[in-house]
Amino acid sequence: MGNTFKTAFLLTALTLLLIFIGRVLGGQNGMLIALIFAAIMNFVSYFFSDKIALAMYRAQPATREALPSVYQIVERLAQKIGIPTPKIYVIPTDSPNAFATGRNPQHASVAVTQGILKLLNEEELEGVLAHELGHVHNRDILISSIVATIAGAITYLAHIAQWGMIFGGYDRDREDRGGGIAALAMIILAPLAAMLIQLAVSRSREYQADESGAHFTGNPYALANALAKLDTYSKRLPMQADPSTAHLFIIQPFLGQSLTNLFSTHPPIAKRIERLTGRPAMMQ
Repeated sequence: MGNTFKTAFLLTALTLLLIFIGRVLGGQNGMLIALIFAAIMNFVSYFFSDKIALAMYRAQPATREALPSVYQIVERLAQKIGIPTPKIYVIPTDSPNAFATGRNPQHASVAVTQGILKLLNEEELEGVLAHELGHVHNRDILISSIVATIAGAITYLAHIAQWGMIFGGYDRDREDRGGGIAALAMIILAPLAAMLIQLAVSRSREYQADESGAHFTGNPYALANALAKLDTYSKRLPMQADPSTAHLFIIQPFLGQSLTNLFSTHPPIAKRIERLTGRPAMMQ
């Protein structure tokens, strides 16, 4: 399944899930309230997410004098892709990683850590920066915001229903017919289902950005080599990150041990490398 089609499919599934849960738990009014509240919250996040993310990781604007090669790569790629040159930032950490943010190509920023600048050669760094510009070109921040709005609405709706049950707002007749158990199951499972779909969209966009980056450079092996290095060295020197921004990074930063890949914002590195090169990855 193509990544673009998969994203559209998952967005549709998330929307249908919202409609279904809204009718079951909160009716049309409850669903509308949840959607409006989530939209307002994510509208603010959409317009200020870049500043929030950059400030969270103490990213500093990089000068052309300090990073001439990075500027040259980004400017060359941006011109080739046909987007404005993003602002460039450096994150003061030795853990190798990078991310792009900004609501559209006109307001985009690319941040790289000090660690990634030390670790990668110029060809590999170009692969990483092409991946990040792929996110910008594909308007992934916008897609993430839409997904977050719908997933947030489902979560708020479940909370509304939960408090309704606690304070006796649930219909006793429905409860006697077993509706109470169904509603309780929905309250627990709905936010989990929404989160899993949200994570699946994030993983799909990572594959898409890998493909875009490889296309922009014409050298998929450079990005594949970079991913292998990043995976190895980031485990030795993990980057602590906030779960709300983990999806931004090119490889998933350290968020503690997770029980399953279902809860990962990124696809496995080995699968990403295999997709790029067409052969199984030899991971250390």
